Order: sequence, then C-alpha cells, then structure tokens
Amino acid sequence: MAENADKQAASAPEITYRQALHDTLRSEMLRDENVFLLGEEIGKFEGSYKITAGMLKEFGPERVRDTPIAEEGFVGAAIGAAMLGMRPVVEIMTLNFSLIAIDQIVNHAAKIYGMFGGQTSVPMVIRTPGGGGQQLAATHSQNIEAWYASVPGLKVLAPSTPADAKAMLTAAIRDDDPVLLLENLSLYNTKGVVPEGEQVAEFGKAKVIVPGTDITVVSYSRAAVIAADVAQRLKPQGISVEVVDLCSLRPLDRETVCRSVMKTGKAVVLEDDWLTYGIGAEIAASIQEGAFDYLDAPVRRVAAAEIPLPYAKSLEKIALPDADALIRVINEQLDATRFAR
Repeated sequence: MAENADKQAASAPEITYRQALHDTLRSEMLRDENVFLLGEEIGKFEGSYKITAGMLKEFGPERVRDTPIAEEGFVGAAIGAAMLGMRPVVEIMTLNFSLIAIDQIVNHAAKIYGMFGGQTSVPMVIRTPGGGGQQLAATHSQNIEAWYASVPGLKVLAPSTPADAKAMLTAAIRDDDPVLLLENLSLYNTKGVVPEGEQVAEFGKAKVIVPGTDITVVSYSRAAVIAADVAQRLKPQGISVEVVDLCSLRPLDRETVCRSVMKTGKAVVLEDDWLTYGIGAEIAASIQEGAFDYLDAPVRRVAAAEIPLPYAKSLEKIALPDADALIRVINEQLDATRFAR
C-alpha cells in the first residue's frame, strides 16, 4: 500500500496551492449537487485570488453566487442553507473581514448543533485567506486563527502545502460540522506534488514533515514552510531538527507534538500570529502538560511583533518571524542544553 502511494505521488503533477483549491472545489461540486459557492466577486470576477475561476460558467448562477459586501448576511444565509441540507462553501475575501460575520460564525454556526440537542447540524465551509507579508497593512494582514480555534463547535484547518489544501478542503466540504479553512496569501503561488484521485484529510492529525532528533519545531501554515526550510539549512551543521506541522488547529493533535518532544527534549513554536494568547501559547501549555519530564529546557516561542502590522515593506519584514529568528532561537536552545545532547 505504502509503495503504491509513493509511486502515485512520484507520478503526480506539481501544481500550485491555488490550483489545488480550485480543482478540489470543482471536483466536489461535480460529486455532490448540494455543494454550492457564495461570496464577494467569486462569480463574474472569478474571485479575488482566482480560486473560483471558471466556476460560474461551468456551474451557473444557482451554484456560484455573487453576494453583496455584507459578510454577516451571506454567512448567515449559508448557515440557513446548511441547516436545510445544502453544503455551502463560503469565500470571505480575507480573514480580516470575517470579523464582520463573527457573530454568525461563533454564536450560530458553531453552537447550533449543541443548542438544538443535535437535531440539526451546519455542514458548511468558510474559506478565507489571511497572513502578512503582502504589504496590506494592519487591518488586512492579521493572523487571528487563535480566536476561532478557541471556539467549541468549530473545526479550524490550516494547510501548508497544495496536497494538504486538497485533502483538507475535501474533508471540510464532506464534514457535517462548520469548518474554517485558513488559507495563507503567501502560499497561493507555492507549488507541490498533489496526489491524483481522492484524498481526504483526517481532522485533528498533525504531521512530522521533517524527521529529526535534536530539537522539535512546531508550526503551521506559512510558518511550517519556513520551519521545514530551516531544518534543511541546519542539516549541514549537524543539527537535526524535527518539524511538526499542526495542519489542524481545532481539533489539536497534542499527542504527535508531545511524542516528538519526548524524542528530542527541546521545543520551539513558530507562528505568524502575535506572541501572546496565541496557538504557540496553547502548544507550550500542551507540552508542559504532556511531556514536561522529557524537557531539557523551557519551550521557546517565535512569533510576530506585538504591534499592528506596518504597511512599509522594511518594517513589515522586521515585524514578522523569519528563518533567521528561528535559527537564532534553535541555536540558543541547543547551547543552553549542550550538556544534555
């Protein structure tokens, strides 16, 4: 089975993250006529990031619906449609605009199943890009995933590769609960091998994307790509970094994280979000609870500066975590625990 999977992956095409999302949406709409799309400029304009290119022409206005600039309204409409048996996929132009619809997402989509004693569910997906590094300034560059990941009733996914984007979006559309799929603006043009055929991710499963023995780096989305790159750059120096990509922020796979830390004895969390009250804090607490006896040093965190992200390119670069910052903290961790290596 594994050999066949490897052969399939080796022969699969390399496509962009953007194309993987587009192809998956199209495939799921062909598979299930209850799947339909709605959002701002997704039809005639084909989406701000062209994920829905060609969809209106192929599926028509009943299944590809342009909406007014009214996030609370069209997210609420999607919730109602989902409760009646449809499977809407909402595109919110940017994660920042989801704040307009946060009451619908948190107080309705996430809670309806529980509030109605399981009599009805809300099988809907909200796709939305976020993240900085594009000079979009303070209100359009946020990583507020921790806010949503803290809400019971929501599933929150953050794919870092085109293959994961396909598998996670497929799983999200077929799930009976509301799912927030967090895309990252800086990943849309990244390429990777995407296995052909049906690929469905399992919720709440992290991945060890780079195996190592000296130190664990836990990350997700764009930051996971940086972490994997750093692991490769440090190999010639004899430093073996294990990188864990969380993939799913809720449910969270604490077991895989702790198992890695038990092996390496050291951990750094890398994220694009602000340092305090974020995913990194949750991971650090999880390691404290699940792998404390294996730690050679306190868990370190590398994250964005505690400021609204600047527009100026030079200032934005300084504010966001990068490979150099991660390498510096990894070396500090290894130096501080040299006796234990």
